[in-house]
Amino acid sequence: MKKAVVITGASSGIGKAIAEMAVNSGYTVVNLDLNSSDCKKVRSVQVDLTDSKAVTETLTNVGREFEIAALINNAGFARTSPLEETDDILLQKTFDLNLRCAVRCARMVLPGMKRRGFGRIINVSSRSALGRELRTAYAASKGGLISMTRVWALELGRYGITANCVAPGPIATELFDDMNPNGTGRRKKMISEIPVGRIGTPADVAHAVQFFLSPGSGYVTGQTLYVCGGLSAGVAPV
Repeated sequence: MKKAVVITGASSGIGKAIAEMAVNSGYTVVNLDLNSSDCKKVRSVQVDLTDSKAVTETLTNVGREFEIAALINNAGFARTSPLEETDDILLQKTFDLNLRCAVRCARMVLPGMKRRGFGRIINVSSRSALGRELRTAYAASKGGLISMTRVWALELGRYGITANCVAPGPIATELFDDMNPNGTGRRKKMISEIPVGRIGTPADVAHAVQFFLSPGSGYVTGQTLYVCGGLSAGVAPV
């Protein structure tokens, strides 16, 4: 049975870059997303990740075909909103995809990883977890991912399974570029605040994921790696 890396939300943006880099590194990649990836070497399974039954059935089927060696919880939902407009609907939609989906997927792949004595779980959080205006729901969900990662590291290390986080800062995805077009004052101000002087790329995040994905990273678990051009320096605790 072939080994595979399962990635949620790998049809576009950061997830797509992670999937393509993993494929180029020799991994078999299964993408769980509403849409299919245009990368022919990525196996796409279309599924609503907020549908518990559908996710359970999908991962059961994937587990019958592949040994799931790694899970990358990348899918996420983000919408800016001030506190007074952060209603129950926004909270539920954000937590369903950013938190509940990650737990559900991890729970499904765990028995096989334990049985084989090896596994890599990588959660894609955000620099926003450290605090950012208009991000009550999003920051809470991404901070929750970091906390869950630390718990999973403590629980699963004895089974040869690591759990780590990658937390991107501003990354030039299609959505980000639509919201912050080149040449605008908003984008220029953002770049001026980043120590390395540029917006990140999806490949920057993918390289960080590759480190945690590798067999040689087995002594690193429970960690959060900020891929933010230095924005977290002076903010994240030592």
